[in-house]
Amino acid sequence: MTALALVRHGRTSWNLERRLQGRTDRPLDDIGRRQAEAAARTLVSRPWTSVLCSPLSRAQETAALIAAELGTPAPTTDACLLERDYGVAEGITVAEAHERWPDGHYPGAESPASLAARSGRALQRLAALPEPTIVVGHGAFLRAGIEAITGRPFPRILNGDVVLVEHDSVGACVFHLIPR
Repeated sequence: MTALALVRHGRTSWNLERRLQGRTDRPLDDIGRRQAEAAARTLVSRPWTSVLCSPLSRAQETAALIAAELGTPAPTTDACLLERDYGVAEGITVAEAHERWPDGHYPGAESPASLAARSGRALQRLAALPEPTIVVGHGAFLRAGIEAITGRPFPRILNGDVVLVEHDSVGACVFHLIPR
């Protein structure tokens, strides 16, 4: 049974430009709004009772579009779903960040290990909710949490992608990326 759906927010101008966005608050662009609506269409065949999201506006707008389409109550924000803080690298292109800091350790940023621990805890807590819930978050956050829980690499989650979370026969979380 599906316990949880994880949705990466729709596209922003910085996603289009391949900039590290992190906690910088950027709104969805028109493509991002269409991606949110497409995610809702992917989720419409299942019964959902609530939508939770990061407090960043791109996640809130994505969540609001999904909730409106599915007829669930308005989304609730959860600060535990914030994206990784990229420190001084926020706003620069991914290519430039890799050139300047090839090891991925950006000055002033949340470490990958800290992100994995934080997001893993949050996703475990949300997967244990008694009601089927949609969680709208961020790419690095969602992927790091899934990898922390499973101990395995997980493919990149694109803007508007949906990951269904189910419990197997022994109660472990199983993650299914739904292709667009």
